[in-house]
Amino acid sequence: MTESEAVILRALETALADQSLEKLGVAVSGGSDSTALLHGLQAVLGDRVQLYVATVDHGLRPEAAEEAQAVAASSAALSLKHDTLKWTGWDGAGNLQDQARRARYGLLAEWARAHGLDAVVLGHTADDQAETLLMRLGRSSGIDGLSGMAAVREFDGVRFLRPLLGVTRAELRAFLTGRGIGWIDDPSNENEYFTRIRARRALGELDDLGISARGLADVAANLAEAREALAYFAHDAACALVRIDGGDVLFDITEFVQLPAETQRRLLVHALGWINQRAYPPRRAPVGDALAAIAEKRPVTLAGCRVIHGGDSFRICREFNAVRDEVCAVDGLWDGRWRITGDALEGGEIRPLGEAGLAQCPTWRETGRPHAALIATPALWQGSELVAAPLAGAGGSWRADLSSGAGSFYTTLLSH
Repeated sequence: MTESEAVILRALETALADQSLEKLGVAVSGGSDSTALLHGLQAVLGDRVQLYVATVDHGLRPEAAEEAQAVAASSAALSLKHDTLKWTGWDGAGNLQDQARRARYGLLAEWARAHGLDAVVLGHTADDQAETLLMRLGRSSGIDGLSGMAAVREFDGVRFLRPLLGVTRAELRAFLTGRGIGWIDDPSNENEYFTRIRARRALGELDDLGISARGLADVAANLAEAREALAYFAHDAACALVRIDGGDVLFDITEFVQLPAETQRRLLVHALGWINQRAYPPRRAPVGDALAAIAEKRPVTLAGCRVIHGGDSFRICREFNAVRDEVCAVDGLWDGRWRITGDALEGGEIRPLGEAGLAQCPTWRETGRPHAALIATPALWQGSELVAAPLAGAGGSWRADLSSGAGSFYTTLLSH
């Protein structure tokens, strides 16, 4: 066994040792990283875990379809099932790499759920981690950003594993070469229009300073440990000064402003994400502006949420304009977090309560919740008729519940 092979197989064995796996998905583009991942997994897992292979075709290059077919053929040679997942969402506007990345995770998550997979494994390497660190340095990221990619991540209810973050691309290619296995080189990996490719080139210029991909990956791992410690501190602070009310997050303002600035930032960003269900937090600058407004007891709107002051606390709630067009069936999930349950109802739908709905809830003040928060809460409508507004005191036999439960605010502070 070569040194590269030993490094790769040991990394896979270590990363997967604590994972309960029976059916495992592998994302394979045909490039060296994912190809080595697939062959390494088969060597480590053998027949103990059933492997499924998927290739995402973003439809951006004419060669992509042929590359997916090549992965399908190599998967068949290994007696593995393969699926090609096609993305057709690019309209030529916005950040291509960001949209493609989000689409890739979405397609893989949907595929994993359809096959009942325990997790999906990705071939990100120490080089990818180092490039990510450099790009985030360019954006003046904090500890969370500089911690790089997590070894385990959840997206749309699916676990994604990155077991090769401590292995270099050179080691993976040596592993493939030693086994006589080829791979596909994506020409877009030479296109310096993309920030990641420029970061890759810059990384090559840092050797004279003793800065390597593995070294930067180690730095990201060290910062990830610091991030974990900060998360525990933020969790303890949340347990002491946060209360959940009707899906809103209420903070004791006196205790909040006495916390370290980093803990304030973490709690605010977490509250925003817990309420708006967005995968990515707002930038540091607007978060800093919001924290300044909170300290001065000024109202502020950020990331589809509002901060409302009252007495000794401040409340973070949904912003009405962010949900004014949100509509779903009675048995659906509204705004990514709310379910309304009760008696059978034909032709009903869940929409925001709004001003018109709140006017039909004469006892809303008895809830203790402010006007601005209640108009953005879920309500049950039948045409133009308000049937129920549970959070505004007009629920009747109907109730509104958070799909994840109020306690998830605290527990998810400790997950990444």
